[in-house]
Amino acid sequence: MTGALTAPADTTPVTPARRPGPLVALIAAHGASLTGNMITLVALPLYVLAETGSAVLTGVAGAFAFAPVIIGGVFGGVVVDLVGYRRASIVADLASGATMAVIPLAALVGGLPIWAVIALVFLSGLLDTPGQTARAALLPDAAALAGVPVERALGFFGATHRASWLVGAPLAGALVAVAGAETAIAVDAATFAAAALVVAAFVPRALQPTVDDEPDAGGYWAAFGAGVRFVARDPLLRAIVLLVVVTNLFDAAKASVLLPVVANERLGGAAALGLLVGVMGGGALIGSLLYGAVGHRLPKRATLVLAFVIAGPPPFLALAAGWSLWPLVGVFVLAGFAAGAINPLLETAELARVPANMRARVFGAVGAGCWAAMPIGALGAGFASERFGASGVLLVAGALYLLVALTPLIGAHWRQLP
Repeated sequence: MTGALTAPADTTPVTPARRPGPLVALIAAHGASLTGNMITLVALPLYVLAETGSAVLTGVAGAFAFAPVIIGGVFGGVVVDLVGYRRASIVADLASGATMAVIPLAALVGGLPIWAVIALVFLSGLLDTPGQTARAALLPDAAALAGVPVERALGFFGATHRASWLVGAPLAGALVAVAGAETAIAVDAATFAAAALVVAAFVPRALQPTVDDEPDAGGYWAAFGAGVRFVARDPLLRAIVLLVVVTNLFDAAKASVLLPVVANERLGGAAALGLLVGVMGGGALIGSLLYGAVGHRLPKRATLVLAFVIAGPPPFLALAAGWSLWPLVGVFVLAGFAAGAINPLLETAELARVPANMRARVFGAVGAGCWAAMPIGALGAGFASERFGASGVLLVAGALYLLVALTPLIGAHWRQLP
């Protein structure tokens, strides 16, 4: 008796279906949240300048806008690792949006004093930073699910930050000019809600790295210490933090005090400020997308130095020279284009060195370290510009920025860039 003939087994490898949806959702949510942040970063100094006329108080407001990123990055990254990346992203955005919504709601019944507005912006930033860290930690797995190289995903992810300048800054300038700072901040609150909704609806719960060792072994402080020690013991991560902390000090001084003061004094106010920040964001968006497409083929250290040299000093020096608005627009577009490569390049290096179960706490520690001097930059620029004038401070800062931008040319640790 013969058995029925059966077809031979199909041994063709099965390629997993690509699912780009979660990656698109993460990028969209990140872009919405960052756009709202940019609206507030533009609206807040203009609001303080209009209410007080003081560059010093504007610097204080800038310091309180940047400080929560440091605190939230250091301490919030561990919480994100413990509670899960998706959940942390949703909860952080909802909490930040609720906090910001208090400001426009209070304006309906008489408004808040300056110190209360600054305190609420500080609290919102404190809650928002872990959400940004959570989305960054989810990105490699979302990229793998979509079948996209991580460099390209990081380029798109970084492009959302740059796009937030392009969209958020001009929108903030227009909102402040037409409807007031409180309305601009209300839009910020709405973007947080939108980001939380997108992640909740389109990022699956299963999109969490599977690792052998548990991130919560030993509790919060043990996990916190492990993340800080990881950064402290890695030569390249230390070098990245040191470079970016100094350049961010200068950038914070420019963004939160020097540029608003110059725009207010001789460029036309809110509309000019929004335009300059917006076109820099537009240039950076193009730079990020281009780096995402071809960055893996470029020499990393040379690209990093060139990007910093073009992105950093020229806006300072052009502002110090007293250039008019439209030549400044050209300088800011070029600077933004170069800046677009910086974050994806450095973030690719970080991802290559950090275990999956430690992403949030290590990214948080690196980010906090990179932002550590930004409140000092904002506060110092406020005092220095009142004492010496904005042009003099811009000239000195631009020259120092150039020296710092060249430092990756020395040191063996920079040769470790992948």
